[in-house]
Amino acid sequence: MVTATRKRGTRKGTRKVGGRKKPVRSYEAAIGWLSSHTDYEQMLRVRYNRDTFSLDRMKDLLRRLGKPHDKLHTVHIAGTKGKGSTATMLAQMLSACGYRVGLYTSPHICELRERITINGQMVTQAALTRLIAGVQPHIEKMGDDTPTFFEILTALAFRHFADEDVDVAVIETGLGGRLDSTNVLTPAVCGLTSISLDHTHQLGKTIREIAAEKAGIFKSDTPAVSVAQTPEAKRELKRAAKKANARLMFTGEEIDFSYRVESSRQSGCHARICLTTDRSRFEHLPVPALGEHQALNCGLALALLDQLKDQGMAIDDAKAVEGLASVYLPGRMELVNADPRMLVDGAHNAASIQALMRAVAQHIPYDSMVLIFGCAADKDIEGMMRELATGADKVIFTRAAGNLRAADPHDLARCYDEVCGRVAQVAGTLEEALRTADSAVSREDIICVTGSFYLVGEAKALLAKARA
Repeated sequence: MVTATRKRGTRKGTRKVGGRKKPVRSYEAAIGWLSSHTDYEQMLRVRYNRDTFSLDRMKDLLRRLGKPHDKLHTVHIAGTKGKGSTATMLAQMLSACGYRVGLYTSPHICELRERITINGQMVTQAALTRLIAGVQPHIEKMGDDTPTFFEILTALAFRHFADEDVDVAVIETGLGGRLDSTNVLTPAVCGLTSISLDHTHQLGKTIREIAAEKAGIFKSDTPAVSVAQTPEAKRELKRAAKKANARLMFTGEEIDFSYRVESSRQSGCHARICLTTDRSRFEHLPVPALGEHQALNCGLALALLDQLKDQGMAIDDAKAVEGLASVYLPGRMELVNADPRMLVDGAHNAASIQALMRAVAQHIPYDSMVLIFGCAADKDIEGMMRELATGADKVIFTRAAGNLRAADPHDLARCYDEVCGRVAQVAGTLEEALRTADSAVSREDIICVTGSFYLVGEAKALLAKARA
């Protein structure tokens, strides 16, 4: 188990010249320097407090960089699941309307630069190297209170978007909301995706506690839009919005929204949504991703677009719809191989596994599903096991390479047996798991890799290597 409080001072692995860290001059050196800082994404236990997650430290770093966040017109999105999908849909619609749109999401799947994009294009290696070289001397002057990996990357995203003069930046929170590094923004509008149990060691053991942390992004006189929530989450969001003096609306209530799942010979099984306000009328739009949960995310993206329209942004609805139709969401119900058929999805808590199993059953015909699963050890593993059992015919437990937070696959198999009364296989590596799955499926079967974006990223990398 890796337990972390704030690490201070010089990080192991940094190189010094004359008492100072050697300036970075290459992309490899820049990424090495960035990776030498405390990365809570790689740690199993992280204390969640104002020292570990310090907005004062983040503000100090941004002040040294010229306060780039204050120069940005932003949309801020929090929630447990669906943040990246919602943010990507909104960014794509704004881009199609002619705007220069920055998008900051996490985690990445295959390449760190995926987290920082403008109009769908990743920040270049050269640009990221310059950004890191520019921030390095400022961080050296901050003494022992050194920013974390995520704080630095967030600051670099803000600096990049300001340097590139984006018209709007769509920003996804990392962990929680209240103490998240992104919560230095004064956004035009806030978005809340579905809230469920996840990161319970940091955010709380109940939906109410987690909702309170997510609602920490609410700002006075700033509109906030949420998808439909559980009664417990809804009550807490309303309480937090009242305290923050934020106007909170829910899709399906204050905002007229509905969806249905239908099937046609041309499109197969798919979801369509309708959303109507005083300014917008979107009727029977096909959702650009599979699953009912993506219908909710799509409705939220449209509602956020409508709020930007209300604040004066020129939005061409027809162009926005074209942009929505072109959305590509890697690692979300993504078919990455045809023979054998292989699906990858970054579902990483019980609610998202439930949504995945439901979506696969609705949208993908198959005889048998071989499911390859690996997750972090701090997740609600019992809850995830129950959901896996609803769709998987055969399960192979493994772990992502190099992920210090990953649960032991033997522990996962024991839990699966105890909770579901089913026997599963164990593979020491994902490569071994894929070989086992490949030998067990026929043409009408499907392999599904899920449990974490780390596992999804490794699966895609292994496939790309095999094809090469």
